[in-house]
Amino acid sequence: MPELPEVETTRRGIEPHLLGRRVTRVLVRQPALRWPVSVELGQALTGQRIDAVDRRAKYLFLRTAAGSMMVHLGMSGSLRVLPRGVAPGAHDHLDLDLDDARVLRFRDPRRFGSVFWIGASGSHPLLENLGPEPLDDGFSGDYLFGVSRGRQVAVKSLLMNSHIVVGVGNIYANEALFDAHVRPDRPAGKISRARYGRLAEAVKRVLEQAIRAGGTTLRDFVHEDGSPGYFRSDLKVYGRGGEPCVACGRLLEESRLGQRSTVFCPRCQR
Repeated sequence: MPELPEVETTRRGIEPHLLGRRVTRVLVRQPALRWPVSVELGQALTGQRIDAVDRRAKYLFLRTAAGSMMVHLGMSGSLRVLPRGVAPGAHDHLDLDLDDARVLRFRDPRRFGSVFWIGASGSHPLLENLGPEPLDDGFSGDYLFGVSRGRQVAVKSLLMNSHIVVGVGNIYANEALFDAHVRPDRPAGKISRARYGRLAEAVKRVLEQAIRAGGTTLRDFVHEDGSPGYFRSDLKVYGRGGEPCVACGRLLEESRLGQRSTVFCPRCQR
């Protein structure tokens, strides 16, 4: 599933092609995604100018004066800016025709993504009770220390809780915990303030590195044959269970934690 760096890279990829463009038509070929496409989307968005392309957690927003289109890529979704004459494929479920003879196309083979219309209020149930953005100043070691007190849940599960912090998925939780030398299964409430300071900085560092890498290796967002092409990160633990640790050489251990694959070094991470 696309994680925060992939979603942010998508935002940066499509933004320069959408800002200031006016939507001339909305074509929904398949409304049955994870949730039905908002029935009011076509009428509400047609004729509107796109004033901003934003991200909150793993949601993308096309902002207009009337409201916003909110998109979640799900497990296999992608957005592409194409010439209007390009024929759609079997999994191309939605088009926004733009006033420059191009189209923003949403493709989702597994149909776990979603497309909503949000009115001028900007509110939606899926956005309620979300934690801070991990790259914002509000996410810090002091914050993690405060919200973790009294919690027996594993620290990795704490990081992946969107009510605590948004957008830290399985891949980057594994990587950040390794970077901070923290075992993923340690009870969150038993980790010190100083160690949470290192962990918060590790989360920011890993995500920023991944975003930079994605920006240089994703395929072009305006080519017909482009695919999400999510970058191959220089992963130090994720997906490497049983291989030598890059820091000490000891074999990495793999387990299941919260139904997710968890890899760590038993020597480097305490």
